[in-house]
Amino acid sequence: MRQIIYVSTAINLVATDPDAILAVSRRNNRRDGITGLLYSDGKRFLQVVEGKEDPIAATVNRIEKDARHRAIVILSDRTIAAPEFGEWSMAHRFPGSDGDAFVDRVAALVSATSPALRATFASFAALRRAA
Repeated sequence: MRQIIYVSTAINLVATDPDAILAVSRRNNRRDGITGLLYSDGKRFLQVVEGKEDPIAATVNRIEKDARHRAIVILSDRTIAAPEFGEWSMAHRFPGSDGDAFVDRVAALVSATSPALRATFASFAALRRAA
């Protein structure tokens, strides 16, 4: 299995609807056998996707062409023995919401993943909370 983690910046914050992204992504990921997590605070995306090689390559290609993103940076691209996520989920922080509760929610979503993955998401959520 292949696991890719990337970070990107949202192009148009008003047009970026996390619920719409989630609905389409869940449908596509279920079809393609992909699991992972998408974190969004309305300005930045941090996502991990994992699954078989061909569907992951197609998904990353689709993400790279998505006009809602810019400055996409692949943070990790590795082979894993087994998926770390049982289902695909999304963490999203709305402006003005409780930053500590958000960091706790992200920590819960990645609690069963590898230490490196937990650290990546936890540090990103904490940094974005402070932003």
